[in-house]
Amino acid sequence: MSVLEQVDRILLTAAIVLILVAGLLLLVRIWRGPSMLDRAISLDVIAALIIAGLGAKSAVALDSFYFPVMLVLAFLGFTGSVGIARFIAVRDRPAVTVPSRAPAPETDETKEGPQ
Repeated sequence: MSVLEQVDRILLTAAIVLILVAGLLLLVRIWRGPSMLDRAISLDVIAALIIAGLGAKSAVALDSFYFPVMLVLAFLGFTGSVGIARFIAVRDRPAVTVPSRAPAPETDETKEGPQ
């Protein structure tokens, strides 16, 4: 193996280790997350980590088989994020109150309509 191939393997191994550590930290965030929004964002980032892991696996194996899978996962992650954002936007929308109409003041004039 040449020096460049060794450097390539070392960098790919480091990338895989960092992806695994980030996944473990995200699992902790999902478990302990103080709000539902934190958990939803963590799930979205886990989808991105899965895509990164597949990209690293493709780079290690020198195989482009996983690229369409990564594209579909990216699309699903995006639509899931948009869905969660819309759900939270609707849930956190302040309630709209319609002011009631006050009775019109009485006057001595009478209105006559068409006869």
